[in-house]
Amino acid sequence: MKPPSSRRRQSFGTLAPLLPRFSRVRVLVIGDLMLDRYIWGQVNRISPEAPVPVVRVTRESLHAGGAGNVVTNIRALGGHVTVCGVVGKDRAGRLLRRELLGQGADIGGMVTSSPYETISKTRIIAHSQQVVRLDRDPTDNPSVRVRSRLRAFIQRYIHNFDVCVVSDYGKGLIEADLLDLLATLRTQLDFVYVIDPKRQNFVHYRGASLMKPNKEEAGQATQIDMENDAALQQAGTQLLDLWDTEAVLVSRGEEGMSLFQPDRRAAHFSTTAREVFDVTGAGDTVIAVCALALGAGAGLEAATILANHAAGIVVGKVGTATVTREELKAALRTPLS
Repeated sequence: MKPPSSRRRQSFGTLAPLLPRFSRVRVLVIGDLMLDRYIWGQVNRISPEAPVPVVRVTRESLHAGGAGNVVTNIRALGGHVTVCGVVGKDRAGRLLRRELLGQGADIGGMVTSSPYETISKTRIIAHSQQVVRLDRDPTDNPSVRVRSRLRAFIQRYIHNFDVCVVSDYGKGLIEADLLDLLATLRTQLDFVYVIDPKRQNFVHYRGASLMKPNKEEAGQATQIDMENDAALQQAGTQLLDLWDTEAVLVSRGEEGMSLFQPDRRAAHFSTTAREVFDVTGAGDTVIAVCALALGAGAGLEAATILANHAAGIVVGKVGTATVTREELKAALRTPLS
């Protein structure tokens, strides 16, 4: 399914000046925080104990994942960002706090809870390929007390931000009451509201500036089989009504992105990726760039073009990665093949 690409209505001269404005944008990121561990190595033989590769470890690295990856992408692009989420009183939680602080993020909205286990994902990478992933998820959702503290923080400080991002990974932090609060606050205050949705909350999202499902999520939310151009158009139109949103941006992997707005023709953007090594966190990069671009005064199409270029850069890297303003500026100069 490859809808025809929109003409590139935005030129380098109109897009590049947006990038320095990112440093003036204040973003609140609310979502499921995770610690991403990477164990890097080489495979030279198969284990004699079982038919599995033996990975000789050469190095290890830690990164903020989930909503934390949105935060680090915003920081890499020069934006100001405050984190709102929960971690456990465990080693992973301490490492994640340290990682976010090291990136220059404000963690004033982060709650530490002793019964809660910090979400973590450990990936073993050999020769630029993921061999296996080990996940640790909390057995229980954040407590009522934790949720109350997070809502109180949001109500008290939301007026300080230009943009609010909800990075929902379906891990239990984002729920109906929180989404109702944010929708209500947006009717009272002037901020850009961007959501990366997950299936558990499809019926609860409303009132956003931009919703960014991937193609699979768009199909799940509308119960439409996304097999052709007509199905994509139908799903985009239905999602605008379902989520009462100003725009829907459907990411379609190697097929690019499609932007839907009420009473306007859908705009389709071909992928800018030249090589794809790892799609981990590419959606976080898209959300981060859209948030900063819209917060800097860009229109939805300009924000999408910037995000599309940023995604094309990040999938060419291995592991949880970010994009800098310099990389994005260089990508805007490079003609698409």
